[in-house]
Amino acid sequence: MRFSRIGVSLALVATLSSGCLVGPNYTRPTVDVPTGYRGLSPDAAPPAENASLGNEKWWDVFQDQALRGLITLALQQNYDVRIAAVRILEARALLGVTRADQYPNLSAEYSGVTERIPPLFGRPAVQSSLHTASASLLWELDFWGKYRRATEAARANLLANEWARQQVVSALVSDVAAAYFQLRELDLELEISRNTLASRNDSLRLTRLLADHGSTSLLDVRQAEQLVHSAAASIPDLQRRIELQENFLSTLLGKNPESMPRGLALTAQPHAPEVPAGLPSSLLERRPDIRQAEQQLIALNAQIGVAKADYFPAITLTGTGGFQSAALSSLFTGPAGFWSVGGSVTQPVFEAGRIRNRVRFAEARREEATLFYQRTIQQAFREVSDALTSYRKSQEFRVEQEQVTRAAQDATRLSTMRYKGGRASYLEVLDSDTRQFTAQIALARAQLDELNSMVLIYRALGGGWR
Repeated sequence: MRFSRIGVSLALVATLSSGCLVGPNYTRPTVDVPTGYRGLSPDAAPPAENASLGNEKWWDVFQDQALRGLITLALQQNYDVRIAAVRILEARALLGVTRADQYPNLSAEYSGVTERIPPLFGRPAVQSSLHTASASLLWELDFWGKYRRATEAARANLLANEWARQQVVSALVSDVAAAYFQLRELDLELEISRNTLASRNDSLRLTRLLADHGSTSLLDVRQAEQLVHSAAASIPDLQRRIELQENFLSTLLGKNPESMPRGLALTAQPHAPEVPAGLPSSLLERRPDIRQAEQQLIALNAQIGVAKADYFPAITLTGTGGFQSAALSSLFTGPAGFWSVGGSVTQPVFEAGRIRNRVRFAEARREEATLFYQRTIQQAFREVSDALTSYRKSQEFRVEQEQVTRAAQDATRLSTMRYKGGRASYLEVLDSDTRQFTAQIALARAQLDELNSMVLIYRALGGGWR
């Protein structure tokens, strides 16, 4: 009957303890969300909820098969992604440890001692045995919600680590794509340099032939040689930069430096003229860094409740029960049982401001996390606007650079015809050819800037981690 009353009392206390929860409940801070993104084309259609590049899977955005293979390999082997995954395991284990504090600690013990005292002062030897089997219970009731708030914080930290991993994945996808486009741009520059070198070698042979027949001077030959050597000098430097870029890509893939496969040429990479951005309000749910910052805020908000719970009494229940006997065979028979039940209440009386300052510290950290969350959102809107502006303006620049390149090519053709007809000096050919080479390199870099701007838009809109 007594054990029954004790069990009912413990159940009643446990039920009552689950109803109290000190500390503030989380509410999402207010943020200033714009109605639209700056940087969109004035002729762009009104934004729609689901019509956003950030909602697209990365394999739909990047359609180069070689690039898709590199991204897949990077997601499997990149060390940053693997480290982020391990941190999730750490946070999940810590959540389990923290949650366990809400429950009683139950332990069992057995001890057996046999003792012999030798004869002393005529007294015969004495031998005795004592066997004890017992179980003990220690339970600090979570009456004020201290451990439930700690569990809430640990759960939010777990989610923050999961979102941190998604952020690493999103960054990795865009980094691999940008590095691959940079590699293909260097390949294009190398192709331009080799074609230019071949064309200038043909021009040098023609100039030497004209010089041998007295139709031109040795100065023209030296100027033609200058063109050849300048084109030849650019090739080793480009080969160096290509190899370094391949080494960088290898690192992103979690591999030792090696050559990289190629797919579509830089000029053949598909990308839409207009990129849908979607509604700015949806960015708060799509960007993993914003979600991570919010979970960190939730965790620190819960820590205020953990700190405030120290103001209130700590209620601890203890219980011990078992059997004790001189003979192991009779340990669980007869009047060998014993038990004890107790409890304690501990109320802080003088802490010299320790608890108060812990609460202030928790509240300050929550305020810091709130500002960090709001700043992360503001930075996200800026990144999207910057990327949209860069994409639109890089397209305009690329179109103009195409015109410059075509004009430079035509100028080189005309100056070469004039030189062959004896109506212009080779200096005119030298100047036109140099301008053409510069224009072609500038066009390749403009095409790279356009693709990189598209990658930045995708990353800024929170794409790539799904």
